[in-house]
Amino acid sequence: MTTSDDSTHFAPELHIPNGTFSIDFYLKFGATEIFCYRNDDGSIHVAELEFNGAIFHVHETMRNALEPISAKGVTTIIGLFVPNVEEVMAKAIQAGATEINPTTDHDYGYRQGMFKDPFGHLWQIQKKI
Repeated sequence: MTTSDDSTHFAPELHIPNGTFSIDFYLKFGATEIFCYRNDDGSIHVAELEFNGAIFHVHETMRNALEPISAKGVTTIIGLFVPNVEEVMAKAIQAGATEINPTTDHDYGYRQGMFKDPFGHLWQIQKKI
């Protein structure tokens, strides 16, 4: 759901390798595609996606940006607060993500699990308990 109000919110931009033709993982994970602009060869230039009201973008690399695969490591961790951590983790794994940390309650008051998406981005799925 794209908001039309003037609220302040983050919209992270996740870089993907140039020449990527499919971002089906995100759709299988449960994101809705708002728009997708493609290059002349059909590869993805930029797509806006929404996951339960949280907007994010996937964008081919540009301006010296790195994506996790070519950077040989994590470029950022996306923290996503959700009502049901287990449900979102299971959906991500089923869509093709790799579990990094199973869902666990922590002493600092969060229930968290972490996965790596097929492009190498780490997602920390969490809720306050």
